Amino acid sequence: MQLEKIAVLGERKIALGFELVGIKDVFISEDPKGMHDKLFEIINGKAYNLILASDSVEKYLGEDELRSIETMMKPVVIFIPVSSDVENKESVEKLAKRILGIDLSNLKNSPAGAKE
Repeated sequence: MQLEKIAVLGERKIALGFELVGIKDVFISEDPKGMHDKLFEIINGKAYNLILASDSVEKYLGEDELRSIETMMKPVVIFIPVSSDVENKESVEKLAKRILGIDLSNLKNSPAGAKE
């Protein structure tokens, strides 16, 4: 069985937290342009199944680049909010539906998820 490889790309405040939980492939950059270039280097290297990237790099992606990333099956790229302004971010439910094809709202209302 092949282990799934995870890469983290972002500012120090994001990257260090993931290093602490054991993710070894962490790429730290404070420069969004540098992160943009590194993101595509990681994607094109095809070594990772999941890339967790700072949302500051998302702002530097062109419309076509973002669409391409959102529709890729592998690697899955998830943008992590750096700032506390997360009201415009994709909800976990929408993310699960887009990435995994699972509708979490149905699971919330199911009898198996009910507490007694």
